[in-house]
Amino acid sequence: MDEKKSGDASKISLLAACKKYVDQRIDNARQAIASASEAASDDTKSSAGDKFETTREMMQQELTRHQQLLAEAKRMDQVLANLDTRVDGGPARLGSLVVTNHGIFFIAISIGQLQADGMSYWVISPASPLGQLLIGVKTGEQIVFNGTIYQITNIA
Repeated sequence: MDEKKSGDASKISLLAACKKYVDQRIDNARQAIASASEAASDDTKSSAGDKFETTREMMQQELTRHQQLLAEAKRMDQVLANLDTRVDGGPARLGSLVVTNHGIFFIAISIGQLQADGMSYWVISPASPLGQLLIGVKTGEQIVFNGTIYQITNIA
């Protein structure tokens, strides 16, 4: 199999793994919101009013935090839905698979290390510090990040 077909297959597998990761985050956030809402509605006012108000405020903060996590996961899902994995070669951009001497980077959303097809990839956002450096690079170029030189060996 040539490098282009290999890169395409890798991106399809990576995209599926990213989608699974984001779907799990959405499910977890929804479950946490449901639990927090249920706990808040089950809590009845006790004679200790201040304690009740403090507990209610903590539950509200927890609910707000989970709602923010859900919104972020939905944004990630939207990026994946609009991601064009057909990008090939350089310069690197959103949807590119960038092969370096220090790992393989999929420029998509901020997940971190992910396994797909028995290989390890770094799934990074183009807005991340390393993602910003990788955007626009071409095969044969190099970047320096945190004192480490990344040699770009292929972009798919």
